[in-house]
Amino acid sequence: MPNRRNTVYSLLIVSLLAGLFTGRSFFFNLSYLLGALLIVSLIWSWSAVRWLAISRRTRTRRAQVGRNLEEVFVVTNRSWMPKLWLEIRDHSNMPGHRASTVVPGLGPRSSYRWYVETPCTVRGEFTLGPVSIISGDPFGLFASPRKLAATSSIIVYPQTVYVEDFELPMGVLSGGDAQRRRAQNITTNAAGVREYVTGDAFNRIHWATTARRDRLMVKEFEIDPMVDIWMFVDFSAASLCEHPNLKRINGSGAVIPMSPDIPPSTEEYAVVVAASLVKFFVDQERALGFAAYTPHREIQQPERGNRQLLRILQSLAVARSFTNYSLAEMLSLETPYFTRGTTLVIVTASLDARWITEAQVLARKGIRPVCVLIDPASFGGGVPAESIQPMLRLAKIPTIVIRYGDDLTAALRQRPL
Repeated sequence: MPNRRNTVYSLLIVSLLAGLFTGRSFFFNLSYLLGALLIVSLIWSWSAVRWLAISRRTRTRRAQVGRNLEEVFVVTNRSWMPKLWLEIRDHSNMPGHRASTVVPGLGPRSSYRWYVETPCTVRGEFTLGPVSIISGDPFGLFASPRKLAATSSIIVYPQTVYVEDFELPMGVLSGGDAQRRRAQNITTNAAGVREYVTGDAFNRIHWATTARRDRLMVKEFEIDPMVDIWMFVDFSAASLCEHPNLKRINGSGAVIPMSPDIPPSTEEYAVVVAASLVKFFVDQERALGFAAYTPHREIQQPERGNRQLLRILQSLAVARSFTNYSLAEMLSLETPYFTRGTTLVIVTASLDARWITEAQVLARKGIRPVCVLIDPASFGGGVPAESIQPMLRLAKIPTIVIRYGDDLTAALRQRPL
């Protein structure tokens, strides 16, 4: 386009000079024609990107690694002028998202629709949009861009694997076996909160949660208690170990996988292991809590149901190993309020012996720790997990060791040592 426009400019100048030197009206008429061509083309290109509407419809604002994100785009011409061509450029930052297209022609008061299906390969929170529209005049002299700044967000949950079974140490609780049934009447065993529905008694309203969420929330009760499970995931920077050729979004974002397998990073393995175990415990109707520094402090009090699963998956989706807190420091800060009989599942790649000492202190308080240890040596680290296993056995902390390339379903099914 610049070359064509420069050619017209050159012809216009030459014709004007020729008219001035020769005095012939032909050159002046040619100059007027070229000038009119430029003005009409400029106005046409400006109007080509006006009176347009673009809508994008996403089936869901949540996706998961391994699944597809489906979108529908519709561009509508609201004017009586036809649009000869339109280039739609999408500026979403989701890896692998290819929604840009070229609309060959759009008549007056007509629409054009296209579908986009994007495989989700990277966990995290991403922005969809903004969108730019580019068009021009019939002579190809001017291109007029227009940016639509509207955006929306989507969160991609981490990948999960099927967990057939996961053996936990026995917790300490008085009373009989848990019946896993809700009680219609108020009991001493509060199980969680839910939204108020017509017919709920007012004395079941949990006012603190109601004030925080700005809607009525009521307490749920159980006939018999169950042992709480806490999922404690280590995202300390000191425990991170990954392949040197690994690529991340903008250098420090989520890991970009180079194959369908889990990327060679202890961070990614910790996320997948934690997400898989969270789904397993929620499916087992266990009261599950979650604690991690991602690097911001993330605490989810024990609760049952899919709402808890989605909250934890959302925290894991954006988790990064940036915090300077060690695992021992995090255990010391977050576990003093754990109740006796709690089962604590620790997912870590740390070989620092100080966290084992903290776990021993918890065990003496009646809390039962179990460790899923990700071997950093299999990811290129210098010290293998075997160096710390004798200390774990001496501390009587059941441990499952996971290495790079392991089948996680089979690894999590094995009996902790």
